[in-house]
Amino acid sequence: MSNQIAPSNFEILARDPQSRARRGKLLTPHGEVNTPVFIPVGTQGTVKAVSVQELRELSAEIVLANTYHLYFRPGEETIGRLGGLHKFMNWDRAIITDSGGFQVYSMSEIRKVTPDGIEFSSHLDGSRHFLTPEDIVRIQETLGSDIILPLDECIAYPASEAETRRASELSLAWARRSRAFRQDREKESGKGAMLFGIVQGGMYPEARRENARGLAEIGFPGYSIGGVSVGESRELMLEMVGIAVSELPDQKPCHLLGVGKPEDILAACALGVDLFDCVIPTRNARNGSLFTSRGVVVIRNAIYAEDPGPVDPGCGCPVCAGGYSRAYLRHLINAGEILGARLATLHNLHFYLGLLSGIRSAIEQGRFTAFRRDFLAKYRDGEK
Repeated sequence: MSNQIAPSNFEILARDPQSRARRGKLLTPHGEVNTPVFIPVGTQGTVKAVSVQELRELSAEIVLANTYHLYFRPGEETIGRLGGLHKFMNWDRAIITDSGGFQVYSMSEIRKVTPDGIEFSSHLDGSRHFLTPEDIVRIQETLGSDIILPLDECIAYPASEAETRRASELSLAWARRSRAFRQDREKESGKGAMLFGIVQGGMYPEARRENARGLAEIGFPGYSIGGVSVGESRELMLEMVGIAVSELPDQKPCHLLGVGKPEDILAACALGVDLFDCVIPTRNARNGSLFTSRGVVVIRNAIYAEDPGPVDPGCGCPVCAGGYSRAYLRHLINAGEILGARLATLHNLHFYLGLLSGIRSAIEQGRFTAFRRDFLAKYRDGEK
């Protein structure tokens, strides 16, 4: 198969003259997604602590849900009978679903990987399940995803080169099967969802290159980079991302799985990554870590006990602009109040979505490198 078979769904609108950053537009069955974009994570069909109405007000254009969790609860067939995931969660914009490969990876004690698929135990009741690459695609089709991710094997770090290559070759074989299965389904029901290939290869440069080249040869509408941010250094992570991007088709969208610190998003944008998803802004919000233009504010700290000011004086989010003080947010978080998690999540998502909006504007204006430098200088100098 040639990558020429993949449909055109991504338009590059502008490129940064000093890096590989680009401003694009991804077309999905549920609307346009402007890139680079941050994708809030809604694992179980919900971005924790916020409603879809609030996500729309924050200008989120796409969310991520997890196939593994929805397969178990409430079940993809239930969601399918209720009109698909969009209708089920009342979200009319794009959805990408993760294959669940990372969740299975984290269950090393209760799963078994075979050439045909993965056998594993439910985290809910211990029941045994076996899923093939084709099953994973079919489940996501039933959910009604706009972007489908295939089954892959994410390995732990560190891992031997032999183990890495075995997993990489298996992931590539599964990707080939997933692509063939999806193509057959497209003939029956039309184009619809896009299946992205996932680059694996661990922390070995040549294994990364070979895997990315193999995926490009198969041909996908877009590509995701997986198997990073699993314990390696930041420098090694960015090296692997750069290698993968350099081997993937330039005209296709590139998605980086599970990487979400602001400084890492900026670095990956410079390498040519277009889509990002990560639980950091929502999970850290619930733990009391709030992102600001001056750095991370750990709102639980006693220094904020009588602070009447907003989390970030320059922020226009519903929390900062709405008059909620640092002292009040500290009280809510430390008291375990649900409102604290909600307000902190709204603030962090506004920060992340605003950061990506700023990146898009900077690329359009040909000043991404300066934007990145100025953002990091202010961000690193701030309070912690």
